[in-house]
Amino acid sequence: MKTVAAYPYQPVKERGTLRSFLFALFMHMLLAVVLYYGVRLQSSTPVGAEAELWEEIPAATAPPPPEPVVQPRPAPPLPEVKSKVEDDADIALERQKRRAEAAAREEAERKQAAARKEAERKEAERKEAARKEAEQREAERKEAQRKDDAKKKAAQQEQQRKEQAERKEAERKEADARAKAQADAKAKADAENKAKAKADADAKAKREAAANAQRKSELARLQALAGGSGAGGGGVGSTAGAGAGGGGKASPGYADRVRRRVKPNIVFGEDVPGNPTAVVSVQLAPDGSLLSARLSKSSGNSGWDNAVLRAVERSDPLPRDENGKAPASFTITFRPKD
Repeated sequence: MKTVAAYPYQPVKERGTLRSFLFALFMHMLLAVVLYYGVRLQSSTPVGAEAELWEEIPAATAPPPPEPVVQPRPAPPLPEVKSKVEDDADIALERQKRRAEAAAREEAERKQAAARKEAERKEAERKEAARKEAEQREAERKEAQRKDDAKKKAAQQEQQRKEQAERKEAERKEADARAKAQADAKAKADAENKAKAKADADAKAKREAAANAQRKSELARLQALAGGSGAGGGGVGSTAGAGAGGGGKASPGYADRVRRRVKPNIVFGEDVPGNPTAVVSVQLAPDGSLLSARLSKSSGNSGWDNAVLRAVERSDPLPRDENGKAPASFTITFRPKD
């Protein structure tokens, strides 16, 4: 873009303009005087020419029409002889004319330059206005695009919010259904466990009754053997009495051995919070046969308690102690996460 000057172009003023004007005025006056007296001295009345025309008139013929009178042509004027003063005057006029033409040309060029600069200034203003208008249109387009993008983003966020709400609602419903199914399954499992526990309790009662009967019969047999040995002699009676008393007190590691024997037989798949303790009191015959197993301390979870009791019954007969005999009674501690 061209830079428009703050001040328009002004041609440099010529020097000696007044002097040239006065000299030109003097020469014009001198030329007027010379022309006046030159014309006055050379002006004269042209000399006229007279001519007589004779022609023979025929006798019998009619007179011819009169010929047109030929006017004598005036003699061409003699070439005007200019004096030195007139030549100088013509030269001065020619110079003045050339100067006037040069001044007019310079003035025209100055006007053309001014007009060109004005046109350039207007063109620059037009381009600047067009640039500003283009920038304004671009800014408006960007603003419209920004608003459109904001609307699209808001609509997308709203859609995402709706989808998220629907997904959460579906998850909630699914969780409710899963919880209901788990509750139903748990209730069913509890009912099955209760029925199984009842069946186990009935079976246990039957086994305990049978074990008690067997134990009583075994005690009766041992007592009968002890009575017979006492009648025959002292040494044998002492040995029999030791057998009737069972294994006595269990060794320090016996209960842990029995727990390791029983643990693989525990069938329990529920998730128990914490690590509750179930303590089982066991009575054995000297050969390790299970006489009775009862819960001396509950863990607070009936499923775990019943699973432990069933595992003890499945482990019958239990291993003997280090002395070769099983203790008469002892307790075993069971924890789900041990």
